[in-house]
Amino acid sequence: MKRFFQSLQARYMAIILVALFLFQAAYLLVAMLAMGLQEDISGEQNQNETDPKQIEEKWHADAKALKNSSRETISSLFAEWKKTYPDASMFWVDEMGNLMEQRDVKGNLPAQWTPAYTAKFIKERYGGDPFTVISFIGGDEKNGFIVLEIPRNLFLPPMVKVAEKYGIFLGAGLLLIITLFIIVSFLFFRGIRKRLLHLQEAMERRDMDSLPIGIDVQKNDEIGQLEKTFNEMVEELKESKQREQEEEQLRRELIANLSHDLRTPLTKINAHTYSIGKEDLSPEGKQAVKALETSIVNIDRLIENLMSYTLLMASKHKQELTELDAVRFVRENMASWYPVFEKEGFEVNIELEPFKKKWQADPMWLGRIFDNILQNVLRHAKDGLYLEVATVSTEECDAIVFIDHGKGLKNSSNEKGAGIGLSIVDMMVKGMKLEWDIDSGDSGTVIKIIRKTLGAAS
Repeated sequence: MKRFFQSLQARYMAIILVALFLFQAAYLLVAMLAMGLQEDISGEQNQNETDPKQIEEKWHADAKALKNSSRETISSLFAEWKKTYPDASMFWVDEMGNLMEQRDVKGNLPAQWTPAYTAKFIKERYGGDPFTVISFIGGDEKNGFIVLEIPRNLFLPPMVKVAEKYGIFLGAGLLLIITLFIIVSFLFFRGIRKRLLHLQEAMERRDMDSLPIGIDVQKNDEIGQLEKTFNEMVEELKESKQREQEEEQLRRELIANLSHDLRTPLTKINAHTYSIGKEDLSPEGKQAVKALETSIVNIDRLIENLMSYTLLMASKHKQELTELDAVRFVRENMASWYPVFEKEGFEVNIELEPFKKKWQADPMWLGRIFDNILQNVLRHAKDGLYLEVATVSTEECDAIVFIDHGKGLKNSSNEKGAGIGLSIVDMMVKGMKLEWDIDSGDSGTVIKIIRKTLGAAS
């Protein structure tokens, strides 16, 4: 229970309960005021004076009682009604359609009333606001007619009138309560936000190991519990980071030792294979020696990739960016690879157009990227026996494109590896702030090495 009363939920519930109490108190006060004023208004007003039916009957009766349609009698009638209904407006139109008399009429009335305008006027006023009554003088249409117009708010119940009259005070009181509630809620949530931002800043701060730094716990509410959990997480991360560093060091040492230990016997195997190849062998023996030499080359390449991958993961692979002619670099690289593909029976199509600008790249890294891509073509695209190397330039980018007609990377292959070569391509491309795209399907694979031009959207 103590923990609940210390929580943010309990504090905000207290704010809501106080606000509800103030709302109820305000409504009770206004209701008491309204009841007292309603009795006063009800006592002052005659019910007949606010009944539309009674008003209409009385107006018809007064109009019928007029003996003549002189200006004096009409003005006297209008004055009598104005005493009872100060907000009323009245006017008189004689039998010839002339506007003869008007009293407090809002808007402009025509001096001459035609039957069409009279019909339009009756249609617009019927059932509308103001409440309108039209009566013939002396009960005969030949004497002209008089019109009474009263605002319909006169017929509203006393309670509604009280609300209209004193509603501003009620609104002001409720607005004050709502404003206080908003201010208190704002201060409450601002305090929460401040503590959360403080926690966020603590999460963004890093020590020398790039780990978050612990935070001081000030309160025992939900955010305080979150801060405690965050501190526990920081401690777990530090322990995990230490274990990871120890494991990473062991892994690097293991890979370095394995690479060294594997290359020593591999060199001996290569030497013995060369010696065996010089002997007088049968065709089957020569073919076996050739296969053995190919396997040795593949193993050496895999060891080299494994070492490069380890160095890249540890961010220790040396990089020296320089300005170079990428198209010329591709042409020279393909010149060294062309005999290899020609030996394997590939149709090689090279279409290189110069780029407008030079690339910022590491020649060693870029060469390794091209080598891994071309080795990938040899391993996976032997069925298609086709390789195309081309350049593409647009306003947004320059690209070097490698296209083969193999079965695609997703299909099984006898030469399928662990994908370290393409992983190295990915890390080296991103390390030089380039981009790459690969699209592989049953009809072949397209790999693009892309350099965004200046001003292009990233």
